[in-house]
Amino acid sequence: MAALRAALAASLAVARARPPPLGRRPPSARCSALAGAMEPAPRWLAGLRFDNRALRALPVETPPPGPEGAPSAPRPVPGACFSRARPEPLRRPRVVALSEPALALLGLDAPPAADAAAREAREAEAALFFSGNALLPGAEPAAHCYCGHQFGQFAGQLGDGAAMYLGEVCTEAGERWELQLKGAGPTPFSRQADGRKVLRSSIREFLCSEAMFHLGIPTTRAGSCVSSQSTVVRDAFYDGNPRPEPCAVVLRLAPTFLRFGSFEIFKPRDEHTGRAGPSVGRDDIRLQMLDYVISTFYPEIQASHPGDHVQRHAAFFREVTRRTARLVAEWQCVGFCHGVLNTDNMSIVGLTIDYGPFGFLDRYDPGHVCNASDTAGRYSYGKQPEVCRWNLQKLAEALDPALPLELAEAILAQEFDAEFGRHYLQKMRRKLGLVQTEQEGDGALVAQLLETMHLTGADFTNSFYLLSSFPAAPESPDLDEFLAALTAQCASLEELRLAFRPQMDPRQLAMMLMLAQSNPQLLALIGTRASLARELERVEQQSRLEQLSEAELHSKNRSRWAAWLHDYRARLEKDREASGDVATWQAERTRVMRANNPKYVLRNYIAQGAIEAAENGDFSEVRRVLKLLETPYGGEAEAAEPEGAAEASEVAAETSGAAGRRRSYSSKPPLWAAELCVT
Repeated sequence: MAALRAALAASLAVARARPPPLGRRPPSARCSALAGAMEPAPRWLAGLRFDNRALRALPVETPPPGPEGAPSAPRPVPGACFSRARPEPLRRPRVVALSEPALALLGLDAPPAADAAAREAREAEAALFFSGNALLPGAEPAAHCYCGHQFGQFAGQLGDGAAMYLGEVCTEAGERWELQLKGAGPTPFSRQADGRKVLRSSIREFLCSEAMFHLGIPTTRAGSCVSSQSTVVRDAFYDGNPRPEPCAVVLRLAPTFLRFGSFEIFKPRDEHTGRAGPSVGRDDIRLQMLDYVISTFYPEIQASHPGDHVQRHAAFFREVTRRTARLVAEWQCVGFCHGVLNTDNMSIVGLTIDYGPFGFLDRYDPGHVCNASDTAGRYSYGKQPEVCRWNLQKLAEALDPALPLELAEAILAQEFDAEFGRHYLQKMRRKLGLVQTEQEGDGALVAQLLETMHLTGADFTNSFYLLSSFPAAPESPDLDEFLAALTAQCASLEELRLAFRPQMDPRQLAMMLMLAQSNPQLLALIGTRASLARELERVEQQSRLEQLSEAELHSKNRSRWAAWLHDYRARLEKDREASGDVATWQAERTRVMRANNPKYVLRNYIAQGAIEAAENGDFSEVRRVLKLLETPYGGEAEAAEPEGAAEASEVAAETSGAAGRRRSYSSKPPLWAAELCVT
């Protein structure tokens, strides 16, 4: 405890030190120059060196003075990209978990596992600074101003209502990382909210940020999750049942958190919503932002087009389009559904950003909607490529006239679909172990696989993982055993009946059908054609399922998979023939498939288990899941699996609570997981 008290006292002394005035750093200072001046730090965080380039390069609003200790009132912020802000302290902050790989990016190494005192002091310092209760020297908290199209409609000014830029840390490796606290209190962009995030949503964002990185998908990172004894009242399901929940803060890291919506602050009055951006007409700031973004994050484009602004902006938009296409292709290949793909949630450097009501596919369904608030299904899994393309169109409009709209639209038409299709098929070939040749029919083989998954209700992650062990040799005696394992990943009759149970009262459905015929305008006020179509599909599916036995379902599933596996084996045979050595080909095929088909993803029920334990004061499950997700393709972290989980009884597997969550993290989700609702 003495070491803990000493560390806290030292950290508080650091926090009280005023950061040096911004003007004392020469604008031309670079990470490499700062790295050379670094000295070994006596305390864990004291060695972080800030160089806040964004605040030097872009206009910053200083909020008008308010009452002592009170946050600035929510307001429009014209003519600025940032507004100064200040985190609000939390009561008794406590570290839920630290991501060692993310913190290592900042040069923050973990102490030896055996050094309990050092780890305790480190967590105390992290709780102090990563909660926003104290500021590191050089940190300059600010909130970013941006706009956005939300669910297809322009929403006007949004901004960082629950996140704060702390500054940019330059590392000895010459890298620059923007640090951000999410949930640190109100900003000028908080509107009617309190700027806080609760523990459940913070754990989800923390875990998924790191899970996506270890899956190999471009993403923002999360260094820490800090909880507290401060509470806010939230109605989690918007059902009139609010309850107090603990406040939490996530430390986020990225090269930048600028997004498509950052460029929408210049948008004139929208013809549909009547809203406009706060900086209409400020073409000078748009050019300033473009110069900053391109020179800082796309220096190769800056170097290639030093004198021609239009060509430089065109090259920038082309690269953003390609990165976005590749990113959403990666999402589709791992079964990730973002949930809220508004333009303000799209990164300008091609990262997955802002983890809210996300989800990974369990039963494969291209129409899966992970966000319960998305009643129209705009952001369903299968529509994500289309939505990303739509968002790029809005970015193109936001860049005009710095980049003429006609030129941007031509780039979008030329690049997005081609880049998405190329990257998606390339990734799918690796997931199927097609390592030697590319065949014209590969796209059709993938489409038939997904159709088979859809018809059989197969588990997306587990089915792909199982294919890694498919007996490729002709007439293999193991085929029946493999088919049995594969069909075990298909949805049972009980699962399907639960998934397709009607959501509307029959009288409500009848009324909506009548309105669809007689008064479609009124129907638009109380529902949508898309939701009506989904409800009709559920009714039809339920009717078919009522007439089906479990044995009949199993027989159909087996036949469908046997037919696809026949085509798959034939395709593998062509790939094998192109290899000079069968053993080498088989080893390479297995290696590539194991490296592209994860065993573990952050399923909702796994996150929920960690959240429930944490809300009861036990953070061990969060840390266990975090460790497991560091090796999603299998590896040393599999020791984090609960002992005996794979052999858990069927009774325990289908119950909620702790018993149900003792199952293996790679199992199909239990039935109760279908009841989880994320908004």
